[in-house]
Amino acid sequence: MHPTPSPAAPAITSHRSILAIALPIMLSNVSTPLLGAVDTAVVGQIPDPAYIGAVAVGSLIFTFLFWAFGFLRMGTTGLTAQALGAHDHAELVASLGRSLLIALAAGSLLLVLQWPLRELAFALLHASDSVEGLGRGYFDIRIWAAPATLANYALLGWFIGLGRTDIALILQLVLNLTNIVLDVWFVLGLGWDVRGVAAGTVLAEMLAAGTGLLLAARHVRSIGGRWSLKRLLVPQQLQRTLRVNSDIMVRSLALMFVMVWFTAQGAAQGNVRLAANAVLLQFISVSAYFLDGLAFAAEALVGRAVGAGRRAALAIAAGRTTLWAGVIALVISVLLWLSGAQLIDMLTVDADVRAAARIYLPWAAGAPLLGVWAFQLDGIFIGATRTADMRNAMLASTAVFLLAWWLLLPWGNHGLWAALYVNYLARSIALLRYYPALLRSVPL
Repeated sequence: MHPTPSPAAPAITSHRSILAIALPIMLSNVSTPLLGAVDTAVVGQIPDPAYIGAVAVGSLIFTFLFWAFGFLRMGTTGLTAQALGAHDHAELVASLGRSLLIALAAGSLLLVLQWPLRELAFALLHASDSVEGLGRGYFDIRIWAAPATLANYALLGWFIGLGRTDIALILQLVLNLTNIVLDVWFVLGLGWDVRGVAAGTVLAEMLAAGTGLLLAARHVRSIGGRWSLKRLLVPQQLQRTLRVNSDIMVRSLALMFVMVWFTAQGAAQGNVRLAANAVLLQFISVSAYFLDGLAFAAEALVGRAVGAGRRAALAIAAGRTTLWAGVIALVISVLLWLSGAQLIDMLTVDADVRAAARIYLPWAAGAPLLGVWAFQLDGIFIGATRTADMRNAMLASTAVFLLAWWLLLPWGNHGLWAALYVNYLARSIALLRYYPALLRSVPL
């Protein structure tokens, strides 16, 4: 049974409310690549390239390790937004509590399994002896951030679900700016080399998690809520949380597989094409930072509409957030078309890599305009917690990607990029097939 809709509910889908959610996310995401640049610049002051390599390898390991737990951000957003739309304050509080319990359990498990995880990671990466030695030191420190990092995912998802992306912005700035300051102090001031970068990240994650918990507790008190272990462990709700999160985890692993496969096949074509693809993927990554703002807005507003039982509000939220996302994707693509060559020159000084990247630049420039629809549909389905549909769509599109890659092998790197485009299209088409059922699941 759905709650009686609030008279003010249609206002949640206004253009102003969409931008109020999206813009802080875009601003907070700007600090993320800045952090990576500072990490590189700080260890780059040490006259040995092995230090930069160790940070790069260590960061890559944790990017993939923690990416598998991205469901803590996405699943929490959808469940929280629905509880908000239903005006269920008890479930609103419980959605964060359950996610934090999962984050604590998963983070603790990563600490227990750190030795086999480290050995497996470095066995797969085949780094040089000097890079591996330094990278292991980085890993042994950075792994202790796991519980705080996963808690930050849950907190970020909760505040986005509430539509409080202003608080999400504060938490991201606390995390990234503190990390930058500590990196500079520990490495350049105290001479801790890559261990200083890892220690700075651990302390910054802990500080951000502590700040987030304080702000969450304050919000809980403001709505008259309270923590209840009995409510957290209600079997039906706990099962729903685990189901949503497991679906998203499978989807995220499939997406990770596509990107790893893309990188591996680029590497098989030689170092120049591998480097050219890596440069161009940076453009796609940065564009995703901006488009995420609209996808997150879709998650929050669609989830709120589902919780309130308002099909019309859901359709409007989906349509308007997608309209804004399409406009921003068009602007990004045009900018990449016009200035991509200059950006390539900023990222690499190698003449061969520059020349190769220019050849494949049109593929990267068009990617935001094609991928945005898949990103937005992901946001819509996360908000509606139709995560089984997301999982199935991603698995199907991954199979289509592999088939397209195989068929397009004669076209070399152009064929590889075309296969990535096919993956975007397959994801969008697969999710669109589920969209009518999503709409029908919500009352008029």
